Amino acid sequence: MQNIKIAYSIEEAAEFTGIGRNTLRKLIEWKKLPVLKVGRKLLIRGDTLEAFIRKNEGRDLRDRDAVRGIDLFSEEAS
Repeated sequence: MQNIKIAYSIEEAAEFTGIGRNTLRKLIEWKKLPVLKVGRKLLIRGDTLEAFIRKNEGRDLRDRDAVRGIDLFSEEAS
């Protein structure tokens, strides 16, 4: 049986998506990518990562103004 993770650390999310760790940290700092904070550790939901990538396909993730943030409330409604 395969274990399916529902949340990833920044390092795991970077490996899973191919987005660099520093870029992920910037996206979190800019409040474009929501996280769950557990102590000092930041976790990103897998479905949030997938929705973020779909929403930002073709955009430069290093450009703060070009990146579209994820609104968890609208994502849960869809």
